Amino acid sequence: MIKTGKNKIIDLTRVIAHGDSGVELETAKTIGVDGWNAKTLHLYSHSGTHMDAPIHFEVNEQTIDNIVVNRFLGKAWVVDLSNVQPGHLITISDLGEVANKLNEGESLLIKTGWNAFFGTSKFRDELPRISKDLALWCGKKKVNMLGVEPPSVADVNNINEVTEIHQILMKNDIIIIEGLVNLEQIKSSTVTLIALPLKVKNGDGAPARVIAIED
Repeated sequence: MIKTGKNKIIDLTRVIAHGDSGVELETAKTIGVDGWNAKTLHLYSHSGTHMDAPIHFEVNEQTIDNIVVNRFLGKAWVVDLSNVQPGHLITISDLGEVANKLNEGESLLIKTGWNAFFGTSKFRDELPRISKDLALWCGKKKVNMLGVEPPSVADVNNINEVTEIHQILMKNDIIIIEGLVNLEQIKSSTVTLIALPLKVKNGDGAPARVIAIED
């Protein structure tokens, strides 16, 4: 149940800004000429804070518009790996007590502080990533959503790794959310996670608005 009032609501979504990778915002209308302001948005399907669909790696034919909406909301455990080293392979042991507490159907948010490196080569080229053992463990635990701060759950410069990790997660019906921000604002061990992707027909992924509700 989502409460209001005393709950802290944290926006985990990166602002979509012109000039970011895969983002171009073009003026379409102006008040002076047309009577209103409007922009044409050119967005790479995996730009900013985004969600992947299984068709992204051809695991199956499921597209972003066909993921059942009740998957986009639920309890998430927050794993604090704020002191993680560049290129760290995140394992089951890194989850600490969360590994024992997480129940089937709950989600995971991996807090690494990696958002601080956005705009640098380090953000993409030295990202901490999900190990094969952890990906398989998430499948056994039937994790609902897995959210990370880097632009990918795996090394984007290693096609074999990035393919293997995505395919393991997707074959186990785990929703992947990448490019999160503001995880450092979460102080609780659990939150209510809401992640809503743009409903793009036949989409392999889409930018998403993601929030955490902290009791």
